[in-house]
Order: sequence, then C-alpha cells, then structure tokens
Amino acid sequence: MLGRLTLAAIPSDPIAIAGASVVVIGGLVVISLLTYFRLWKWLWSEWLTSLDPKKIGVMYLIAAVVMLARGMIDAGMMRAQQAVSVGSDQGFLAPAHFDQIFTAHGVIMIFFVAMPFMFGLLNLIVPLQIGARDVAFPFLNSLSFWLFVAGALLVNCSLVIGEFAATGWLAYPPLSEIAYSPGVGVDYYIWALQIAGLGSLFSGINFLTTILTMRSPGMTLMRMPIFVWTAAASMVLVIFAFPILTGTLGMLFLDRFAGMHFFTSDFGGNPMMYINLIWSWGHPEVYILILPAFGVFSEIVPVFSQKRLFGYTSMVIATISITVLSFLVWLHHFFTMGAGANVNAFFGIMTMVIAIPTGVKIFNWLFTMFRGRILFTSPMIWFFGFVVTFTLGGAAGVLMSIPAADFQLHNSLFLVAHFHTMIVGGVLFGYFAGLTYWFPKIFGYRLDETLGKIAAWLWIVGFVVAFVPLYILGFMGATRRLDHYDLSTGWRPLFIIAGIGVVIIACGAALQVLQLIVSYRRRHKYRDTTGDPWNGRNLEWFTPSPPPAYNFTHIPHVYGHDAFWAAKHSSVIHPAEHDDIVMQKDTGLGLYIAGFSFVAGFAIIWHIIWLIPVALVGGIVCILFRMLDEHTEYTITI
Repeated sequence: MLGRLTLAAIPSDPIAIAGASVVVIGGLVVISLLTYFRLWKWLWSEWLTSLDPKKIGVMYLIAAVVMLARGMIDAGMMRAQQAVSVGSDQGFLAPAHFDQIFTAHGVIMIFFVAMPFMFGLLNLIVPLQIGARDVAFPFLNSLSFWLFVAGALLVNCSLVIGEFAATGWLAYPPLSEIAYSPGVGVDYYIWALQIAGLGSLFSGINFLTTILTMRSPGMTLMRMPIFVWTAAASMVLVIFAFPILTGTLGMLFLDRFAGMHFFTSDFGGNPMMYINLIWSWGHPEVYILILPAFGVFSEIVPVFSQKRLFGYTSMVIATISITVLSFLVWLHHFFTMGAGANVNAFFGIMTMVIAIPTGVKIFNWLFTMFRGRILFTSPMIWFFGFVVTFTLGGAAGVLMSIPAADFQLHNSLFLVAHFHTMIVGGVLFGYFAGLTYWFPKIFGYRLDETLGKIAAWLWIVGFVVAFVPLYILGFMGATRRLDHYDLSTGWRPLFIIAGIGVVIIACGAALQVLQLIVSYRRRHKYRDTTGDPWNGRNLEWFTPSPPPAYNFTHIPHVYGHDAFWAAKHSSVIHPAEHDDIVMQKDTGLGLYIAGFSFVAGFAIIWHIIWLIPVALVGGIVCILFRMLDEHTEYTITI
C-alpha cells in the first residue's frame, strides 16, 4: 500500500531530527495560531483563493522569505562545518548529510528564493506599469503560484520523510542514476523541480502575453519602462528554457524509474548529453533571474538621481542582446570535459561578448547619476552594493571565460565565489532594492529607512567578508563541496573568515525582519497618503497605495517615456474611455490542482503506485470543472 515508505524513512541523525522537528513544530505553531485567532475563513477567502496578482505577488514574497531562511540555515551549517572540520576534527556533519545540505542549498536559493522573489515583483508591478487592470490569465497565475508551493513543500518534506539528493544542485549523472543514488533523494529533486518548473513556465506564458497584449493606449514597446522590458526578456527565456529542464528531468526520471538508459554509459546512453541539456537551461536561468534585477535598478537610479534614465534605447538593445546571447554560452560550464579547442574558443568568446551589453547597463546607470541630485536612500545603498560586488564577480567571470584559466579554476571555490557574486550581489540585492522601493505601493506604508540602510550595509560587508576568502581559496586549490581538509593546507583561517561573513549576513537578515516589525508598528507614521512617496516616474505611482483590486479606475493614455513624470509636469496623461470593469472571480481550484500534483509527486517518489492515478484523476477533474464553469467573472460598474 505504501510502496517504499516505511518507518526507516524517518531521519535518525540528530541534526536531521532537529531540522525535521523545526519544520513540524513550525507548521503546528502556524496552524495553532490560525485556529486560535479564527483566521482560517479570512485566510481562505482573502488570500488562498485570490486571483488578484498583487495578493499572489505578496504570497510569492512570503514564500521566498521562508525559503530564504531555510537556505541561509543550510549555508551557515556548511560554513560552520568547513571552519571546524580540519585535521583530526571531523566536524559535526556526516559527509552524506553535508552532501544533501549543499544540494538543498543550491536548489532552494535558485528555484525557491530567487524565482519567487522575481515572480512576486512581476505580479505586483508589471500590470501597474503597463496600465493594466490584471494579468492576461488570472487563473493560470494562481495555478502557477500553487504549483511553486507544491514543489517547495516537496523539498521541505524531504527533511521529515526520507532524504534529499546528495548530487549537487544540477544532479549530474552517473551520480544521480539509480546505481549510485538508490534512495529517494534524487526523486524528491526531480519532482520538486518538475512541479515548480511547470508553474514557472505557465507564469512565463502569462506575463509575456500580458506585456504584449494589455498595455495601456499609447504605450508602444519603446515607451515601456525598462523593468517591463527586462521582465518580457526574462519571460521569453523562461518559455524557451524551462521545457528543456522538463524534458531533461523527465529522461532522468525514466532512467531511474523505468530502467531506461538516456544518461547511462551503457545501452547507448551518454552522461554528457545530460550536462549539455541541463546547462542549456541552466545558463539562461541565470539571466532569467538577473534581467528583472537590472530592470529594478533601471527604475531606482533615475528616481533617486532625479534624472531621466540615460540611454533608454541602448538599455533596450542591451537587454535583447543578453537574451539572445544567454543561449550561446552554456558550454563554458564544462570547458574541462574534452569538447575540443575550437568549441571551447567559440564559447569563451561568446562569454566575453555577453559581458559587453551587461557593461553597457552599468555605464548607463552611472551616467544617469552623473550630475544628478542623488538621494542616498536604502534602495540606492543596495544599488551601490550591487555595482561593487557585481563588477567584481563580472571580472571574475571574464577571467573564467578563458578556457586555459578555467582549467585551473574549474570546480574550485573561485567558481563558487563568482556564482554567488552574480546571484546574491546581483539578483538578491536587486530584489531587496525593488522590494524596499515598491513596499509603500504594495502595503501602503514605507519601511523604516534607518534599519533598512544598516541592514543593507551588513549584507554588503558580510558578503565581501564571506566570499572574497573563497576567491583566494580557489587560487590556493580548494575545491568546492569540501566537508573536511588537512591542517597542512593553511586554509582554515580563510574558512573561518568566510564563516564570520555569513554571521554578518545573518545579522543583516535579522535587521530586515526587525525592520518589517518596526515599520508595521509605525505604519501610521510611515503611511503613504499620496500614492507617490518617492516622486516616481512610471504608472505604478499613478494609483493609490495600495492600489484597488482593479488597479485603475480609468485606464491612462500615455504619450511618451516616464508617463507619470510627464503627467505631473505637463499633464500629458489622459484617462482613456472605459467600459465597466470585468474581473475574474476568486477560486480555490488552482490550489486543489497543485495539491493533487503534490500528492502525485509524493506517490511517484515513494512508488505508491495506486495513489498516482488517483491524484492524476483528481487534478484532471479540477481542470475540467474549471473549463466547464461559465461563471468565472464579475462586473464592477463605475
């Protein structure tokens, strides 16, 4: 009846038990509080069933923060292990557990922190910036979010029942094949990413359609805000890249579940095919995440420099160039695997070329600030931290684009430092800046600036302290994923410094939590009564804070760039004629479908064969019910 699921699936390692206990107790506490305060009905009707993209965006952000806490705990455990596990001291983590932790850390930070931060901001801001009342497919938007949640739940479920993959965050075969990973860890990996990835693909289709078809009158493509341009480019990448991930993981699953040989060394399979496929998705994924962060900075820098963005057209061209080139650089991730000098030279050159449009953006932001009246707000502090760290990481990336240099640095901690500089110093700093900037628009009150600035500086300083030592360790020959090393290497002081950096980052994160609490308690003092607390430039500031469910009572007609700025200074924005407002009714069917998807994934992982068709039928019935429902809309008369 229960397939491979037995009592042996309950963790026995003390640290694993502690982690599982935190998850279980945390869940019980949340359920108890909701029950005690009688909030279940409110939660269901106002949030869980909502099709309002602003509420879905807030739920994305909450999920991202929760998963960020999990990812940071994993990072702290890894750095603590590396700081103490030297010589005769073996540290506090068993090697197999350490392997699971670094795999979970990578998966969580990319798929379940950076991605929901991105989709959260897109839900909150894109419809407002293009003058739309909703997204193109509201129900699909809800379904996308709940599929993401189902994937995240599977990752956390592996803490309590079974294990997670111990393969690294891309699960290279043959290590991820059944012969070397016979447990359920890789299966958790596959189905968490398959389900969440399907939600990401749906979101990509939804937002690209929204941007192309729902812009307000007069907003041509070359009048769109840069954030919308970067969102559109990112969604194009999602649509082209995520089917590759789905197919690749599907073949790996068939290898493990059905005895196929796509990626084995026998019966015609080839592990290198997997590595080519996974990086054909994996490197565009980096730009899927970073492009909207570039868009955030393109919104923030003009506002707080009190100038128009320098080089709008070149920004658009750079964005499109990055989008195209991102599919031409994947092989630089395995220069050392024998592809040949000609192939390596091509991908090395392409990697150098893609740095050019990225550099164009940096210079445009700097020229925007030139002779501007710069306001040193917390979003600008995040931007300055980004410029320093991202430029450092970009220079390291150009160095690694040289195949001869990469032969020395590949698989070392230099690579780890470079990647984190791009993702943390680029993506995460960008989304923190965007969240701070748009917070009053989302919630109706500003965040405490003093705490925000201190938190930003702690993150920036902590990041430098945590990752500059890894660049040095990489040059010294330290490979990544080490859980133990000899005292004679002389690496320990640098690992200890890196651990101190993680502690400083944790202090910054704690201050961000304190900032949220203090700002909420002082929300009446920080209330945004104007809808435009920063003297903004685009249409999101044309609405009250927070906006109504339908965003705009009258859809604005725009005549140029920086539409709201133009309206404030020359009255060139005029309401377009409008009919009654038609909105989608809230529904819980997206949650139900994702719930059945979770059950199906769990059943496949544990080989509970009878439960798989039951879950699939349940999901299909929900889909049919939605398709046959003719009463999905309601009308607001103004």
